[in-house]
Amino acid sequence: MNPVRIGIVGVGRMGRRHAENLATRVPGAALVAACSPIGEELEWARDTLGVQSLHKDYAELLANKDIDCVFLVTPNTLHPAQIIAALKAGKHVFCEKPLSMVLEECLAVEAEAVKHAHLKVMIGFVRRFDASYQDAQKSIAAGAIGRPFLVRSETTDQNDPSGFFVKFAPTSGGIFVDMSVHDIDMARWLLGSPKAKRVFSLGTIAVHEGLRGCGDVDNGVAMCEFADGRMACFYASRTMAHGHETQTEIIGTDGRLIVGREGRINQVQISDAHGIRTLTTPTFYERFADAFLREEMHFVDCVRYDRSPALSLHDATEATRIGIALRTSLMERRVVEL
Repeated sequence: MNPVRIGIVGVGRMGRRHAENLATRVPGAALVAACSPIGEELEWARDTLGVQSLHKDYAELLANKDIDCVFLVTPNTLHPAQIIAALKAGKHVFCEKPLSMVLEECLAVEAEAVKHAHLKVMIGFVRRFDASYQDAQKSIAAGAIGRPFLVRSETTDQNDPSGFFVKFAPTSGGIFVDMSVHDIDMARWLLGSPKAKRVFSLGTIAVHEGLRGCGDVDNGVAMCEFADGRMACFYASRTMAHGHETQTEIIGTDGRLIVGREGRINQVQISDAHGIRTLTTPTFYERFADAFLREEMHFVDCVRYDRSPALSLHDATEATRIGIALRTSLMERRVVEL
C-alpha cells in the first residue's frame, strides 16, 4: 500500500514535533511538503528532515497534487478556514486543537466536512490517545467505579518568566479554550459524551500582568453542569514553579479513578540533603510524547484503511462550545446557560 503523502503547515515549536514523528516514526506516512511564511522554518524542514517541497503560500501547497493529507499546526484563528480550504482541495485534514474560537465557525467546518464524507478530518485531542487515559475510559465503561458523576481535571504549566504566552494570548481564545479544552474533552469522553447545561468560571492574574490587556488570566477555575446532572470541575494554570501537571480524577458511585497524580516524569524517588522528592515533567510534550505518536499513527491509519477517526468533529465542537462559554463567564462574571 502506498504511504500517505503529508504536507505539514506550520513548522514552529509543535509543528516540528509532529514533523519529526511523521518523517521518521509513523508507519505508512511520508512527509513530502512543508508550508510556513517563515523562511527559517522551511529551511529547518529541508535541512533536518529532507523535505524538498517547500511553500510559503498555503493555497500553493493545497494545489500540489502529490499531497494526500495536511497536518495543520497553525495559529488557532486560522484553523477553520484552513480546514475548509483543505477539504475543498480534496485533502484529508489533521488539525491541532482547538477547532475554532467561534462556535459558528465550528459548525461551518462540520457542514463542509459532510460534503466531503470520503475525507478524514480529526482535531488533535491528544489525551484520548494516552495509554493511561484510555485504560481509565475502558475501566469506567466496564463499570469499575459504578456510575461516574464527577470529573475533576487540571492542566498546569510551568511558569515561563519570559511571558511567551502573553504575546500568544490575544489570539489563543483565552485560558479555558487554549488549555482547559483538553480537560473539557476528557470530561465528556469519560462521562459518555453528555451535553453541557450551564457553566461558571473565575480567574486571576497571579504573575503575568500583561494578560490584563486582552482580558485573559494566568489561573482559572471552572465548573460545568451537564444535562443529566453530572458535573465537572476544571483548573488551569500557567504559573506552576515545579513543572507541568495533567491530572484527572473521576468519581463514581462505587469508587474513583485518578490519572496522572503528582505529574511524575518516572517512578524514581530521590533522597538527599534537600529531602525526598521526585522529578516532574517540564512541559506537556514530555508527558504526552507517546500519545502524540499514537495519535498521528491512528490518523494515518484512518486515511490508509478508510476508518473513522476515534473522535468526531462534533466532539471538537462541543469542547469548544463549553470553552467559549467559560470564557464568556469569566469576562462577564456570570453563569452561562448553554
